[in-house]
Amino acid sequence: MTLSEHHLDDEIHPIDIVENLASHHDWEFDRIGDDQIAMAVEAQWRTYSLTLAWSSYDETLRMVCSFEMEPPEDKVPKLYELLNKMNDQCWAGAFTYWAEQKLMIYRYGLVLTGGQIAGPEQIDTMINSAVSNAERYYPAIQLMVWGDRSPEDAMQVAIAEAYGRA
Repeated sequence: MTLSEHHLDDEIHPIDIVENLASHHDWEFDRIGDDQIAMAVEAQWRTYSLTLAWSSYDETLRMVCSFEMEPPEDKVPKLYELLNKMNDQCWAGAFTYWAEQKLMIYRYGLVLTGGQIAGPEQIDTMINSAVSNAERYYPAIQLMVWGDRSPEDAMQVAIAEAYGRA
């Protein structure tokens, strides 16, 4: 059964869809309000915090995927250089570092103007894309910040693909 078969009502609220997806995947979540939900998604490298919020004003489903990070102050300029390289490879969404909150952020906005409706598969893909991108670049960030590698060298880890099986 596909995820969309659980939803027959075309007028279902996007955050209701996210809540159903979180339940389906057994992710911990907290429905903060009618238009916002926060959840934790466990992956290989770490657990990521995701917040999705619906803005009826601009008809956008916003997603923020975050994890804590506190780089040494002297590494921050190189971190921004690395973020630019990472963002050059991201087709949807973008990374940013919120220094005041000490959070690495991947964010994306799904614009649904004109009464468009997002389906469960579309929202599930958006969430999985955020976690996949965070997982892909997490080792590069760690190598650059804590391993004294250049942004160019650190990116090689994110670009490299594993072949074969363990």
